[in-house]
This record gives sequence, C-alpha cells and structure tokens, in this order.
Amino acid sequence: MVVALQANYLEVELDAPSPGTPARLLCTRRTRLNHRGAAVYVGDRVTVEAIDPIQARAVVSDVEPRSSFLVRPPVANASCVLVALAVEQPAFDADQASRFLLTAEQTGLRVQLVLTKSDLLAPEQQVALQQRLEGWGYSPVMVSVQTGIGLDTLRAVLASEAITVLCGPSGVGKSSLINALLPGLALRVGAVSGRLQRGRHTTRHVELHPFSPGARVADTPGFNRPDLPGDARNLEVLFPELRDQLTIHPCRFRDCLHRDEPGCGVRRDWERYALYRGAVEELLGISRPSRGG
Repeated sequence: MVVALQANYLEVELDAPSPGTPARLLCTRRTRLNHRGAAVYVGDRVTVEAIDPIQARAVVSDVEPRSSFLVRPPVANASCVLVALAVEQPAFDADQASRFLLTAEQTGLRVQLVLTKSDLLAPEQQVALQQRLEGWGYSPVMVSVQTGIGLDTLRAVLASEAITVLCGPSGVGKSSLINALLPGLALRVGAVSGRLQRGRHTTRHVELHPFSPGARVADTPGFNRPDLPGDARNLEVLFPELRDQLTIHPCRFRDCLHRDEPGCGVRRDWERYALYRGAVEELLGISRPSRGG
C-alpha cells in the first residue's frame, strides 16, 4: 500500500516482506505507468519489483483498481470520512461545518463527525450542541485531547474502517487528535490565531498512519472554506435531514429544487433549510435582495 508521497517518490508498505527486506520502501514508478496515465496516490494498492533490501528501494510496476477515490485530498480506497470541527477556539460555525459535511457526503463514503476541544464547553452546552447536530442527521463524537473524553469511542470508529480520511478546518486540532490516538507520531501542531480564530496549516501532505491491524488514518492539510458541490440538483441527497424526509415522503416533482415551487411537499421547519436554499441559489447564480436602504 502506498502510505505517503515524497516529491517524486512513493513510500510503500509491504504486506509480507521477505526476511531481510524492510517493510517500508521508497519507490519510483515504472515509465509505462506514466505512459498509460496511471497515476498513483496514497491508499493505492500496488505491485513492486526490483527490490533493493539494502537501500530499501523498489519500483512500482502496477496499480490495482480502486474501490473509491477522493479528489481533495487525493486518497484512494478510503472507506470513511471523519470531519473534525472544534466547539470553540475557533468557535463552531454552522456554515463552515455544513460545507465540510457536504464535501464529505459527496464522496458517498461513511461520514463521521467528531467535535474537538469539548472540554471548553459546559456539560449542558455539549448536550445542546450534540442534540443540534443530531437534528442535522449526525451522531457526533465529543472528544478532548486534554481530558481524554471520547477518545476510546473514536478509537473504536477508526478501528472498524480500512482507511479513514480526517479532514476539517485549520486549527480544530486534527494533528493534536492524531497525536492523542497515536502518541508515537508526534505530528507538528500549530496555534490558533487570536485575531482571526484560524489555525496555521501544520499538515502539508497526505500520509496514512497505521492505527490497528487493517486500519489506517490519513491526516490531511487543513483549509477553511471548501467549495460547494457543483450541482444544485444533487444537493438534496447531501443533507441527511432532507434526504431522510424525501425517503419517507418523496417530492412528486422530479426536477424540484425545494424552494418556492408550487406543490412542493418538503417541509421548511428544519434548521439548515435556509442554508440549503442559500447554497442552491449560490450555485444557480441567483442574487438575494439586499437588506436595508
């Protein structure tokens, strides 16, 4: 499995290395892979040959078909997207959170939400936020690397997935979270800017870290505002609360965008309806009237 990219080299871990052969090799690609346009990414299963056990070098000669592929960040064969959001420092932002969740939902993989820095909220505030997000269709795991709360629950989630991709805004504590789960890594951690309440980007590339037998987790570079998915007509399936509503009571209009269409049966009494509608109008290029004079 390709576990990291390093400039023009691939770091590959062997399933069953021969005696005297390192388990991790630094590899180049066969020219024929480039000729046929066969790109290789972190998470890919590959065949290696020309192994040099002394130098821990080899050559990737083939790439197996993928079960999934994420474009941003580029990760092959992931099975779960773990969206990490902070409850404070930086403060929870519903619009930003929704953009990350929409991006995760668009992958078609399992989406798990984790809320970091939960020790910064009072117990009643934690309950209120958890109930709010359950209304969005998620069962968030509340964690704190300071107190250890929720880490065992999160470990169980990660151990059940082949490759989990951890994503979220800069500054929410993704690297700190992985350090708490895998103390031997000692990933670089950045502080949150007091003025902007944004974190510095501490992860510069994608790398898979072994978590338990058969399970790996990918830390990814942070960014603060993902683009919306490109098709307004597919947004309904990316909002779990709307998706569930339409499963029970399908809208009778196939091309309905669930805005002001006459006869649309979609309820408007859910928290993120205004955000859904705003996203549809943004994708359609519809300007909202300005308020005030």
